[in-house]
Amino acid sequence: MKIIIAGAGEVGFHLAKLLSYESQEITLIDTRKESLTYAGEHLDIKTIKGDATSISILREARIDQAELFIAVTSSETTNITACVLAKQLGAQRTIARISNTEFIEEKETIGFSHFGIDELISPESLAASEIELLLNQYGFNDTYEFEDGALTMLGLRLSRTATFVGKTVKEAAELFSELHFIPIAIQRYGTQYTIIPRGDTQFKEGDKVVFMTSKGGDAELFDLSGKVKSEIKNVMILGGSKIGFKTARDLCQSKFNVKLVESKKQIAEDLADRLPNALVICGDGRNVEILDEENIADMDAFISVTGNSETNIMSCLLAKSKGVRKTIALVENMDYYQLSQSIGIDTLINKKLLAANNIFRYIRKGEVVAMTKLTNMNAELLEFVVKPNSKITNKIVKELSFPRSAIFGGVIRDGKGMIPLGSFRIESGDRVVVCCLPRSISEVEAFFS
Repeated sequence: MKIIIAGAGEVGFHLAKLLSYESQEITLIDTRKESLTYAGEHLDIKTIKGDATSISILREARIDQAELFIAVTSSETTNITACVLAKQLGAQRTIARISNTEFIEEKETIGFSHFGIDELISPESLAASEIELLLNQYGFNDTYEFEDGALTMLGLRLSRTATFVGKTVKEAAELFSELHFIPIAIQRYGTQYTIIPRGDTQFKEGDKVVFMTSKGGDAELFDLSGKVKSEIKNVMILGGSKIGFKTARDLCQSKFNVKLVESKKQIAEDLADRLPNALVICGDGRNVEILDEENIADMDAFISVTGNSETNIMSCLLAKSKGVRKTIALVENMDYYQLSQSIGIDTLINKKLLAANNIFRYIRKGEVVAMTKLTNMNAELLEFVVKPNSKITNKIVKELSFPRSAIFGGVIRDGKGMIPLGSFRIESGDRVVVCCLPRSISEVEAFFS
């Protein structure tokens, strides 16, 4: 697939890096020579210096042969303009990164596809949605929903009190007569290896396990994991960024009690006007006295989304030391992102990775409608729509020669999520979620093509 990316900033570079692993034909356009030089030295891609809104530059990149054009510069206007031009010049599909979340909310009303933009991606909106989902699934460190919660991915680390520590997957499944969850990936404590579990795979203390659940599965997992279920209601947010504002607004609409701390007076006053249901505090959130004055110890969750990764990490560690149960930090540095569990923060989120995950599904074969890379794991979740002529159609799961480094996580049929065991028959129109290691992706896609 020929893919052109406009913008060699953090999102663009990270996306180019991920796509280059897929052996795609990548062209990266940017106005900054140093960014392109760095990308060209580290990635197997073509680079072009120039403005992505220049018709001559787009033609130099052979836009008429592009199957996908992705505009992820820091300028929303540039991205929208570049996508419109790219479509008119022959690009098959276009994606624009935007910062105004109103565009996402009014996408159908405005009809962006009519003037050449197929998809809009807002890293800020994706991050805010991820935070809300994490708070709603408060006992788990990683979450991802398919089809509005028909199936939900949940990740947790096993403590020694977890019922299934020491048991095999098969033995753990027998604890419930009707299964509403299935383990799809395991990372052993202290290692970087990802295991796709089988019936004889044993759960061990300290394992990070990712489960796929249908309705009711999260409650079953709570019972088995030894966690105490307690509701999150009081939330403190540090940082009045776009993510901070959208998170606070969405949480207020979901009836959370929200305090937002912002150090800049003008921004704090503006946020106070725009967030009538939240308590906005002007102060330095790194100051322990201010946090104590605002009763941080009474908070159920602390979310730090300032523009500084180190501030976010340190403030979350401070909140954890004050007894806050759930901490979420926004980080830009991917090296920090790998350390979430070892440094004592419940969840680190990264805008670049969220945006890349969202864009990734457009380069997959078959009818891939959603995908996500598992946090800190070398595995991906792919959601396929089964076509009438797919190799998998009308086949029973246990009779398929499915690769051992892949597993069926769930099936959505007529809006209902199901956990497919060995005797399950796949039908045309099913939406099938598969977890697999990168080396198996092409083999898995072949079943659905």
